[in-house]
Amino acid sequence: MRLFLLTALTMVAFAANSVLNRVALTDGGMDAELFGLLRLVSGAAMLMLLLGLQGRRVDFGGGQSGWRQSWPVLALLAYIFGFSAAYAALDPGFGALILFSVVQITMFAGALLAHETVPTSRWIGAGLALAGLGWLLWPGGEGVRSGPHIVAMAGAGIGWGIYSLLGRTAGDPLQATAVNFLWAAIAGLFWVAIAGTSGTWSAQSILLAVVSGAVMSGMGYALWYHLLPTLGAARAAVAQLSVPVIALMGGAFFVQEPLTLRFVLASTLVMGGVLVSLRRG
Repeated sequence: MRLFLLTALTMVAFAANSVLNRVALTDGGMDAELFGLLRLVSGAAMLMLLLGLQGRRVDFGGGQSGWRQSWPVLALLAYIFGFSAAYAALDPGFGALILFSVVQITMFAGALLAHETVPTSRWIGAGLALAGLGWLLWPGGEGVRSGPHIVAMAGAGIGWGIYSLLGRTAGDPLQATAVNFLWAAIAGLFWVAIAGTSGTWSAQSILLAVVSGAVMSGMGYALWYHLLPTLGAARAAVAQLSVPVIALMGGAFFVQEPLTLRFVLASTLVMGGVLVSLRRG
């Protein structure tokens, strides 16, 4: 039960990122690159604060070689900036379907390549959850079909899938997440300095980006890294299929998106699949 509750809390944090990102770009008028950068910087600051409260310093090397350390940073950058860029154009449901379908494929592929045992019940759970997600989010023809933004969201899904797979081997989840965010924030600063920004700096959009980075990303990803060794790649992949459902629930509450019978039934199917997959034995 503890594993399920902590996993559910982490999924809520992930879903909140979608809502915060969408509102900041659409209502706040913020540039996608700027949102991603503020998310990384505020996340790194929060993680450094958490380490400081424990009386520890950030180990930039992490005890790993440069190339080994660079993989999670590159994966995190692909996710953060791909995610923000895609939601500047794609419909939320269509974008979420692409993102978490690609995450699902990436993490299951990683589990198979690592020769991780995937029991039949977990495959059944994955099938149920993915079917429910497809039923809930499949566009009806009115959604945006921008090729570059679809590629950006697919890249974000691959990045997050790889980041999650690499996180299973983290001996110190908080330290590893802090190091990844710090290096990614430094790289993001160079990227935004070169690419430039064209959005606004409204107080609302800046606040949303900071909350997304410090609370939902920094603290949420540290908890996710802590849970990954116990979950394993397959269960982690299926658990994340609940994020679009939670995000749509948040949208219905905060921006008055309609709550339909299809939403309720498909959400039940997704969550049922997640529960089946998370069962032990």
